[in-house]
Amino acid sequence: MEDSSGDYLALMPRAAAGEIHRLRADHEERQRLPKKGFLRFREPWQRIRALPPAVHRDFSGDTVVIGRPEELNSRQLEELELDLRAFMPWRKGPFNIFGIEIDAEWQSFRKWQRLLPALPDLKGKRVADIGCNNGYYMFRMLAHQPAAVVGFEPVLQHLYCFQALNHLAGGRQLFIEPLGVEQIALYPQSFDVIFLMGVIYHRPNPLTVLREVREALAPGGTLVMESLTIPGEEPVALTPAATYAKAPGVYFVPTATCLGNWLQRAGFKKVELISHLAMDPGEQRRTAWMTFESYADFLDPADPGRTMEGYPAPCRTILLASA
Repeated sequence: MEDSSGDYLALMPRAAAGEIHRLRADHEERQRLPKKGFLRFREPWQRIRALPPAVHRDFSGDTVVIGRPEELNSRQLEELELDLRAFMPWRKGPFNIFGIEIDAEWQSFRKWQRLLPALPDLKGKRVADIGCNNGYYMFRMLAHQPAAVVGFEPVLQHLYCFQALNHLAGGRQLFIEPLGVEQIALYPQSFDVIFLMGVIYHRPNPLTVLREVREALAPGGTLVMESLTIPGEEPVALTPAATYAKAPGVYFVPTATCLGNWLQRAGFKKVELISHLAMDPGEQRRTAWMTFESYADFLDPADPGRTMEGYPAPCRTILLASA
């Protein structure tokens, strides 16, 4: 895989560079195996890597724009669209890649708009985006001139998709590691800002995760936390029996109050509620680039205030907290 990691470690003298390099090397060795599951994403990435980086780039708007159609010939555009479709389903977006409109499942700009008024200063900062998916939010961060943004993403599909996009975008401040939140402890006091969005409810030990995330922040650093939550003011969390909104990997869905208490119990200071809204089916939906079930399919058709399992339908909540 093309090197989009490594240089940033010079900015983080406390990071366990030796172990990070070892994990990276193990991952690279696995990816060289001629397995169909690897080739499915590696081959389109390799073809995209042969294209020149875009001249025109715009990361300031709702759509991440990389290139204009006239920068490539018609054959290159046709082949590029086929290769981009190889990364389906596209979960985060939207993107416009050399004029190819990618309408992802999530209208991710809505979450970014809710966060933007309270966005920490990113200029010259070391930033982590844990569970970064294809990097949509990382590209949006480029408009704020960070020193480096490191994405943590263990899912192969998203890794290769980001690599392809970052090559086309020439994002020299963006890096990615094939790691999850489980490895954040390798980065003590290394980040000025950490984004932990859409992750915590997938963890069976949320307080342990939050403590490790806090320890990865430099003194006075900021955590941007975004999570599924359930309605209510009580400091409680739902524990689904098996699935929540058809998702099997959901362990705890807290109220916003409970989520704030988790942050305080994990040692964070100055916990601030930024946004708390009921989920909107228009924000997460099927598209031509994500043709599987989406949010509307996860709700009780007779009562959209309930999930298919009968649990309260989710809200999305954003909080900021200081280390």
